[in-house]
This record gives sequence, C-alpha cells and structure tokens, in this order.
Amino acid sequence: MFIVQSTSAPANDHLMELILIMDAFRRASVSSISVVIPYYGYGRQDRKVEPRVPISARIVADLLEVVGLDRILTMDLHADQIQGFFRVPVDNLHFAPVLAEYVNTKNINDLVIVSPDSGGAERARAFGKKVNGSLAIIDKRRPKANVSEVMNVIGEIEGKNCILLDDMIDTAGTICKAADALLKHGAKSVYCAATHGVLSGESVDRINATNFTEVVLANTIAIPESKKIHKLKSLSVAPLFANAIKRIHTNQSVSTLFD
Repeated sequence: MFIVQSTSAPANDHLMELILIMDAFRRASVSSISVVIPYYGYGRQDRKVEPRVPISARIVADLLEVVGLDRILTMDLHADQIQGFFRVPVDNLHFAPVLAEYVNTKNINDLVIVSPDSGGAERARAFGKKVNGSLAIIDKRRPKANVSEVMNVIGEIEGKNCILLDDMIDTAGTICKAADALLKHGAKSVYCAATHGVLSGESVDRINATNFTEVVLANTIAIPESKKIHKLKSLSVAPLFANAIKRIHTNQSVSTLFD
C-alpha cells in the first residue's frame, strides 16, 4: 500500500490525516504501508538550536513508525540526518535531475550556480556539474551589533547568468537579498530554483519586487491560485515519484534515481 500525502500547511491537519489513513489500512490487514511525502513538514526542526525546544522532525518520524510505517519516500529533506530518525528505509529523492533537464533546454550561457549560504555549497557544486555551471557562494556577515547584514559574493559572477539554488523558499527574504547582491556585483541575470515552495507571508510580493528572470519550483507543494505569478515556474516531479513507486513495488533497485 502506497499512501501519498504532503505535510505542507496546514501541516498539523495533513499529518493527522496521514496517521488516520495509515491506521485504517493497517487495521484492514494490508501487508505493508509505504508513505510518499513529497514535502516533509517540520523538517527544519532537526536538532536543538536552543534549550527547551523539541526536535520536531524526530517526533514526526516516531509518530509514523508507531502507527505502522514500513517505508518512506520523500524529496530533498532539509537535513540529510533526518533519514537517521527512522528505523525503516528512507528514499530521499532529489529535484536536481528534473531541474537540470529543464535548465539544459534553456541553453543559458555563462552559467553560475550560486548557493545563498555556505551550507548549500555542496548542493550547488553538484548541480553545477549537471548543467556545466561554475560555483559562487553568498557569504552573509554582520560586521557588528546593530549594523545591517552585509552580503559578500565569493566567486566570479560579473556578466554571468546566475541561478540561486536552495532546498526551499519560505519567506523569500534570503533569496531576494541574495539576488539584489548578485545584481549589484554585476550579474547579467538572476534565476532562482528551489525544491519546496512554502511561500509563506509576503514571499510572493518580495519575489515580484525583485528582479528575477524566473523562479523555478518543484510541485511538492501546491501553489494557491492567489500566489501564482508569471515569475513562478512549477516543474512536475510526479514521473520521478511514479518511477520510484514502481521500482519499490516490483522489488527493483531505486539507486539509479539518485544519480
């Protein structure tokens, strides 16, 4: 049995729905339950960043396993260590192959893949190899207290076409500031690509006000009609998930889907 349920907003409602559906099928004596969660809600709370806070990503994993999870299929977890929160197999698919295919069809010259922070540098480097792009990194620093944050660009981006690459867009504050910094340093154009479009608060207004050529998202989270603007491009990852489900169901290897 494969159950498909994203845990995007309202995350609590979707998570509870998933748990109840799982319980219903478990009580119906299905042989196994595999859950397909394109966007893993609470994934950003993967560790304690201050005292007396929960590790919500672990709690969600525990809840799903208690109900009777046998396998989970997801995409671009915010932190890879979340896979270790589960005692069952976790297949963490990547948006990169789908995105690379789209980027390569656009034939963008002088391409630079930009990570909005040092933590995403490896992701940007790996994607750059798929699209023949070089690497740049945004280095955010606050010189001293009560002084505005300064964004330095590490890498050659003057006269280049840049793609800001991240795992998700939430408020869009970081990527919009990063785009402004790239243009200020002489970038020819700035695209943005992310797997999960959370798009909370005034994110769409910020994107609209920023000089992006295009913002590309996976369809792991449905974009409401009120937030659809001409700059937003949604790419379907359904064929990738379908292929993975077929391979799992027929006891084939899914390793090639991670290339």
